[in-house]
Amino acid sequence: MTSHAPRGPAPHGPAAAPPVLAYDGDCGFCQTSVDRIRGLAAPALEAVPWQFLPAESTAPYLERLDREVLLLRGGTVLAGGADALARWLATSPSAAYRALAAVLRLPGLRVCARVVYRWVSRNRHRLPGGTPACAVPPHGE
Repeated sequence: MTSHAPRGPAPHGPAAAPPVLAYDGDCGFCQTSVDRIRGLAAPALEAVPWQFLPAESTAPYLERLDREVLLLRGGTVLAGGADALARWLATSPSAAYRALAAVLRLPGLRVCARVVYRWVSRNRHRLPGGTPACAVPPHGE
C-alpha cells in the first residue's frame, strides 16, 4: 500500500483556499442557473455571488464579473465563462456530470461552449428567470 501523505508543509493563505465560482448575485437568471446546477450536479466547489466575496479579490475583475462567472482562488482567476462552469461541474460526485464537464473541455466543443456561453450572457435578461437587472452593460461601462 502506498502512502498519499502530503509532502512538505501544508499550503497557507489565499492560494490554499479552495476555488469558488463567483457569479452575479443580482441576476435572477444567474441565481436560478446556479441553484439548478447545485440541485442536479451538487458540485463540491462553492458558488458565491461575487458581491459577497472580499472586494480585494473581485475589484480587478468587475467588468468580467458583469459578463461571466469566474472561478477564483483568492485574487486569481483560474477560469471564466464556459470554462469555469465546466471546471465547477467536474467537481460533481456524479460521474455523468463529470463526463459532461470533460466533454465541454474537448477542443472543438470547448469553442462551441464558449460561443453559446457568450450568447447566453448577452441575452440573460431575456431568458427564464431573467429581469432587466440581468442585462449585461455594453463593453467599457
